[in-house]
Amino acid sequence: MEEKVLKAIQDDYPDAFAWCYGCGRLNKDGHHFRTGWQGEQTRTIYKPRSEHIAIPGFVYGGLIASLIDCHGTGSAALALHRKNGHEVGDGIEPPRFVTASLKVEFVRPTPNDVPLIAVGKIQEIHPKKWEIDIEVFANETLCARGEVVAVVMPSTFTSKE
Repeated sequence: MEEKVLKAIQDDYPDAFAWCYGCGRLNKDGHHFRTGWQGEQTRTIYKPRSEHIAIPGFVYGGLIASLIDCHGTGSAALALHRKNGHEVGDGIEPPRFVTASLKVEFVRPTPNDVPLIAVGKIQEIHPKKWEIDIEVFANETLCARGEVVAVVMPSTFTSKE
């Protein structure tokens, strides 16, 4: 049976902010990454498609960077939502984050025929700034690690001026 994230923070993003190519549920061409809790860590599971190759049999590094990026911002949203007394699916709109910095380290080649699992550990730096350390596994093998510093989305992102 294929593992999946049942309660994802991206499911609760309002429609106006659900278009991200990586994690936007409304972007028909996107990846639809879904990030949820597993204990005190966060988790995103994604099965790369055949077109996500660098060379036959291995995942393109840009997909892995995108997974780390969206997992980081989703993890920050989960953490602040929980800190504010809420959980995914409780009907309260979660905070939205954007990436302030993204670091990716490719540890070993990543096969494209298995689900990738991103696992995040979260640290609050400031009430509006969070650091997420992420490891990406293919089966039990660590393939990449990354760090995302995510900040609460500025109000200027909501205006169309």
